[in-house]
Amino acid sequence: MGTFLTRDPILGAEDLGTEIVDVAEWGGSVTVRGMTGKERDAFEASILERRGKRMVPNTANVRAKLVARCCLDENGTRLFTDADAEALGAKSGAAIDRVYEVAARLSGMTDEDIDELVEGFGDPTSADSSSSSPRS
Repeated sequence: MGTFLTRDPILGAEDLGTEIVDVAEWGGSVTVRGMTGKERDAFEASILERRGKRMVPNTANVRAKLVARCCLDENGTRLFTDADAEALGAKSGAAIDRVYEVAARLSGMTDEDIDELVEGFGDPTSADSSSSSPRS
């Protein structure tokens, strides 16, 4: 068994990994950093949306949303805002996927994690269509 840690070493640990990813489609490389726990919670919340009183999954453009949150410039500042995810989604799927895979891995996230989030909400159209009247 390893050393038992105390508060200060844990809070002082540099535990966010980075990796340089070659993106030939964009003409160079980007630095990708894993998300903090707080950032990951915000990301997961961003793929849910409120419809009436219910929260339903919205995984549209999910790869670009993660890429936008994890690409850094040479100073360690995010390259993109959350709003840039829409424009990123229009870029090469192969390039986005390559960066996404690294960002997800560094953030401790798998495709199963996203599937699990979505599964908790079932089919968003079945309950809405049976319980609501048509809008005018």
